[in-house]
Amino acid sequence: MNIQIIGTKSCSDSRKAERFFKERKISFHFRDLNEKGLAKGELDNISRKIPLENLIDREGKQYKKRNMQYMKFDVEEELLKDPLLLRTPIIRNGAEVTIGHQPDTWKKWIEEAG
Repeated sequence: MNIQIIGTKSCSDSRKAERFFKERKISFHFRDLNEKGLAKGELDNISRKIPLENLIDREGKQYKKRNMQYMKFDVEEELLKDPLLLRTPIIRNGAEVTIGHQPDTWKKWIEEAG
C-alpha cells in the first residue's frame, strides 16, 4: 500500500485518517496543504476519480473568507492557486482516491492488499 494523506493539521478528519492508518501500523505520507499545494498533474489524477466540483470545499473557511459564493471562477485554477479550498482529507492509495473520512473504503484497501 502506498498511502498519501493530503490535508491540514487543523482538520479533524485529516487527524482521524492519520489515526486510522497509524492504529493499523500502515505507513503513510502526510502532506500539509498549508505548506505545499497540489501540482496540476496530481490534481488531474485525483479528478479522474473525484469530479473537481466535489473537491472544492464550499462550506470551508477559505471559501467564505474569499466570498467565493458570489463569484464565477474556474474550479481547477482556484484549487491550484489556493490549496486550502480543497475538501480534506484526500486519501490516495495508488490510483484509488477518497475524500473525507471513509474508514470503510480504507478497510477494503487493506483487505485487498493483505
